[in-house]
Amino acid sequence: HASHAPPSIAIKRHSPLGEDDEPPIMKFASAAAAALLAASTVNAFVPVQIAAAPSAFRPKDVSVRSARPLAMTTVADDLGIPEPKVASYPKLPASVHPGVNTGQAMVDLLNHAKENGYAIPAVNCVSSSGINACLEAARKNDAPVIIQFSSGGSQFYAGKALDNTDFRAAIAGAVSGAFHVRTLAEQYGVPVILHTDHCAKKLLPWIDGLIAASERYHESHGEPLFSSHMIDLSEEPIEENIEICKDYLARMEKIGLLLEMELGITGGEEDGVDNTDVALEDLYSKPEEIYQVYEELTSISDMFTVAAAFGNVHGVYSPGNVKLEPKILDRAQDYINEKLGDKAPEDKKPVLFVFHGGSGSALEDIQEAIGY
Repeated sequence: HASHAPPSIAIKRHSPLGEDDEPPIMKFASAAAAALLAASTVNAFVPVQIAAAPSAFRPKDVSVRSARPLAMTTVADDLGIPEPKVASYPKLPASVHPGVNTGQAMVDLLNHAKENGYAIPAVNCVSSSGINACLEAARKNDAPVIIQFSSGGSQFYAGKALDNTDFRAAIAGAVSGAFHVRTLAEQYGVPVILHTDHCAKKLLPWIDGLIAASERYHESHGEPLFSSHMIDLSEEPIEENIEICKDYLARMEKIGLLLEMELGITGGEEDGVDNTDVALEDLYSKPEEIYQVYEELTSISDMFTVAAAFGNVHGVYSPGNVKLEPKILDRAQDYINEKLGDKAPEDKKPVLFVFHGGSGSALEDIQEAIGY
């Protein structure tokens, strides 16, 4: 789950956009590696009326109000700018398309990545030029990308002169960035997941503002403004972490927003959060804890991913200085499968994991982690 800042990470992939049969190396100098991917066909933009969030992601006791019929088919059409030259991606799910992918398209993208053993980098952006660079790199590599904003990055995007009382500037900056991504991702012909990064308890009002913006956007467009949000309550007691995430998941899944929750602490320092002195045992999640999260959140919806800790660290380090334990993820999947019994998924990978950090880790450890 990239979005921070290490040296280049090389990730083997299967030419998901379908232009090369030989899997090239994908290199992104950002900061972490995530697990996601996407596909597209031109008919993804055929006019269609979307009534509500996908029913598969709705809790059974919640009724979702129908949104107004879509007034347009693409952002270009909506804004009156030149229509993009849309490419087709025969190796990816038909639901995934150039531009920001949400709801079922995003889930199809995630599942495709898991099934085919590749990861997509996520990059924290603080400017429009940074966003454009990510889109250009993704286009050149024939690959989808995750573009995301942190709270501090969102405030910077808006301009430091703006008043950030009650996160006003951070909310405005992230929303502005979201519209920039939506406008240009189509033009570049790149499938994008539009995400926000670590959100500690004190930053929850920032996420509240972004979810509210997505709810308003959903009323007229039939989808949320963002694809997903991360809530990082790993420093809180696990029971509180889970309960707050359940409350947010119940709200978010109604409009097709995905939740990323963090379990265990990612070491290092990022965006003003310093975990360099955290206890070593807190850098490694336990299978029992991961199952507890899985059991509790699936009672609400399956629109979530888990950023479990397996020794990964934020920051820039020399190779070999970070000790990953990828088998923690494998043991967690096995433990959950055992608990699920006959209800375990066929692929035996019930959890969608997100990987934070990457600098200083051995490439073989990163590749092994992607496999789980």
